[in-house]
Amino acid sequence: MNPLPTARELDDRAGYDPAFLGPDVPMPTLASAVVTVLLRYLHYSVLFRPDRRFAAVTAVDVDGARLAQVDRTDDWRLDPRLAAELQAGPPVYAHNDLDRGHLVMRASSTWGRTEEEARLAEADTFFFTNAAPQDKRFNQGRELWLGLEDHLQDHAAAHDRKLAVFAGPVLDPSDPPYRGIQVPLRFWKVVAFVQDGALAATGYLLDQTPLVGDLEAAAAGEAPPLGPFRTFQVPVADIAALTGVDLDQLAGVDLLRPVGPAEAPPPGRPSGRWLELRSLDDVVLG
Repeated sequence: MNPLPTARELDDRAGYDPAFLGPDVPMPTLASAVVTVLLRYLHYSVLFRPDRRFAAVTAVDVDGARLAQVDRTDDWRLDPRLAAELQAGPPVYAHNDLDRGHLVMRASSTWGRTEEEARLAEADTFFFTNAAPQDKRFNQGRELWLGLEDHLQDHAAAHDRKLAVFAGPVLDPSDPPYRGIQVPLRFWKVVAFVQDGALAATGYLLDQTPLVGDLEAAAAGEAPPLGPFRTFQVPVADIAALTGVDLDQLAGVDLLRPVGPAEAPPPGRPSGRWLELRSLDDVVLG
């Protein structure tokens, strides 16, 4: 077990590097005035919403040429820089079928110039500020979601397989309540990389909205029923409309060319602009 870093040690983390790709890609911010806290870790940063006890945005630098295989830490921790009651910690995940889903993928952040750096980066992904509840059941939709970054790293091989990945839960006011939080039903990801010498981006949405059943009918104290994962490639502009995250720069270089105005349909009702992915071969990259 790795020793818990102190708040001072965490404050020394550099976090997400906007210049990592070459073209400057600042960390996205929220378009609204909702209170957020910026937390930096090794290779990634979190824009945290204390009112929802989850991240609004995560941003990670992924160096595919320096990815390393290290033992899995699996040691989830509260961030000492935030009060425990502001974080969705262990009580949320106890004795139910909710998984602590990484927002910054463990495998994507586990890289470094040395093995020690890669190990420290891997351990840094196990903070509750980097987690949100997801259904434990494994299915094709989740497999696609987990494989997206590997697929895009291979596509970006001409530029040292570097990616900048932005992700988070869709924090909808109608998300179902459970144990003092609201369980997000959808998750988003925007991946930026250099293609043919220019910045490019693609956007994705993971939906775990129940296909059958009524969230409001869940008994008090029970985890809300969640549906099988469905993975979509979506216009970056739609993600911005859905989340309130400022993604104008990346929407302008989106490889999925949307037709019509941005849309933000409610859970369980995909937009006509969204492409449901059945395999990674369905991903549009130009």
